Amino acid sequence: MKIVINGQSAVVAEQISLSEALANYGARPPFAVAVNGDFVPRNQCETKTLNEGDSIELLSPIQGG
Repeated sequence: MKIVINGQSAVVAEQISLSEALANYGARPPFAVAVNGDFVPRNQCETKTLNEGDSIELLSPIQGG
């Protein structure tokens, strides 16, 4: 199944969870994540199942001053 992660197309297995997709992408905490523009709390990433065409935005904090 095809999804989009941070603007890049990716092919993943059917019935994959958001946390599995993020692990395959190499995401490491801390981060915030949204699927199709909706924020997903980190404690729900295990149970959030992705669908064909879903768009994931992964945001990591940036330090600065």
